[in-house]
Amino acid sequence: MSSTYGERIPVTKGPQCRHSPSTSCGDCRLSGICLPIALQEEEVARLEDIVNRGKPVQKSHTVYHQEQEFSAVYAVRVGCIKTVRTTQDGKEQVTGFYFPGEIFGMDGISNNRHTNSAIALETSAVCEIPFDRLQELSSTLPSLQKHFFQLMSSEIAADQQLITQLSKNSAEERMAALFLSVSTRFSARNQSGVRFRLPMSRGDISNYLGLTVETVSRILSRLQSAEIISVDNKEVEILDFEQLRQIAAVA
Repeated sequence: MSSTYGERIPVTKGPQCRHSPSTSCGDCRLSGICLPIALQEEEVARLEDIVNRGKPVQKSHTVYHQEQEFSAVYAVRVGCIKTVRTTQDGKEQVTGFYFPGEIFGMDGISNNRHTNSAIALETSAVCEIPFDRLQELSSTLPSLQKHFFQLMSSEIAADQQLITQLSKNSAEERMAALFLSVSTRFSARNQSGVRFRLPMSRGDISNYLGLTVETVSRILSRLQSAEIISVDNKEVEILDFEQLRQIAAVA
C-alpha cells in the first residue's frame, strides 16, 4: 500500500470499520453524500468490497504527502481533513477542508502524483478507495461513474470559486462565504447548519482565504458586534443568515 496514515498504518478490508465496527457502507449515515443514491444493495456491497478502512488518523498525522504516488481517493468518515500545498519557496498554502461524507485525494488523478498533502485537523476516520479498482467497478456501474464525475466537477467548481474569491472579494466577503459553505455542508449531513464547530485554526482559515490572522480576528469581532454570528473559541452560531448572505454577495 503506497499511501500512509501518518506512518504506514496497515488497513483492513471488508464491511467493518474499526472506528465504528457496526457500520458498513450500506447503513453508514453519510452514504447519501458519499455514495450515489441510485446504487442498489448488491451494488453497494460490491463497492464496499474494495474499500479499505484503516485505524483512526490522529490529529496532525498525514494521510498522504505531496508528490506521493497516487493510488487511491479517500472519504472522510469522522473528523476533518485539510489539504496543503508547499510552494517552491517553501511556503504552505491551505487548499481545502473536507468534512464527513466528502471525498478528497482527486488532485493526484491527472499526473499520478498528489499535488497536496492531506493532514488530519483532529482524530479522523478515513475510508481509502483504490482508484484502479474504483475505475473497474465504475465501468460496470454507470451511476457510480456519473457520481464520481460529479464529484470531480464539484472540485473544479470549488477551486474556481476560491480563485475568484481571493482575486476579487473583500476580506469580509471571503469570511462570510466560508461560514455559509461550512453551514451548508453540515446541513447536508443532517447536522445543524446554525450551530457547529470549526475544527480548523484561525491560522488555517487565514491561510486558506489569503488573509492575515489579525484580519480574521478583526472580522470575527465585527460580525459578532453586529450580531450576525456568535463565536466561542471554535464554536460558531449563525444568528442572521440574511445579513451573512448579503455580506457574501450570495443571492
